[in-house]
Amino acid sequence: MAEYAHLLVETTPEGVRTLTLNRPDRLNAFNDTLAEELPVALAEASGDDEARVVVITGAGRGFCAGLDLSPENIGLDTEGIGRRRAGGRSRHDRLDDLGWVGRQALALVNCDKPIIAAINGPAAGAGLALALGADIRVMSDGAFVTTGYVRRGLSPDGGLSYFLPRLVGLSRATELILTARDVKAEEAERIGLVSLVFPAEGFREAVADYAAKLAKGAPIAQTLAKRLLVSSLEHDLPTQLRMELTSIGKCFGTEDTREAMRAFNERRTPNFSGRY
Repeated sequence: MAEYAHLLVETTPEGVRTLTLNRPDRLNAFNDTLAEELPVALAEASGDDEARVVVITGAGRGFCAGLDLSPENIGLDTEGIGRRRAGGRSRHDRLDDLGWVGRQALALVNCDKPIIAAINGPAAGAGLALALGADIRVMSDGAFVTTGYVRRGLSPDGGLSYFLPRLVGLSRATELILTARDVKAEEAERIGLVSLVFPAEGFREAVADYAAKLAKGAPIAQTLAKRLLVSSLEHDLPTQLRMELTSIGKCFGTEDTREAMRAFNERRTPNFSGRY
């Protein structure tokens, strides 16, 4: 496993891989190093059989404040900011360059393990985009999120304009992006931006318990289900039906499905191994 400067990586015996963004003095805002490390850690988790579920959270009192806009991180040259966001070149030089925030979004979607964003504190801009790219979002009742970009004279990136309308609808997403207002936990849950809200006191313990329960699921089925969900909004119904048929056929050939059938007949909880 790689060594990281700004990520803490921990895996429990149950298979929960926790990636903790570790720049608490900057509310875990992205600098170049953290931006490079997170996709690597997600790729490692995707290929590691010991990791069944990935949790992304933040150290200290913040989840992720987006891009670190401090002068020591980006300098005062706005063209330099554009080059960093575009992955090292001006956007005018390479319009097809996804930049680090684009690579981050793809790393989230392409990871074969279910990803839980545990929003323990403020999530803003690219930090919110990070949470939106996860499969499931849970939130502390003391946290808030904001799209943030227009407060800095910026338009969204990191997939925020892709993920947010799919979660809350185009009209509500438009309002949240154009106002860049703070959204507290109660509203975030009500509009479908997060799935669950846990009390701030004991938040990490509640997330750990939730993730451990998810990690008991059938790994192959969860991976195939995630792939189906990722593709579902881009395909017509016949295409999606064919993909579903292919995926469930693969599941029927796994040891996990045979174990589930045995457990059902024996009236016990299945013990999934993730093996074909």
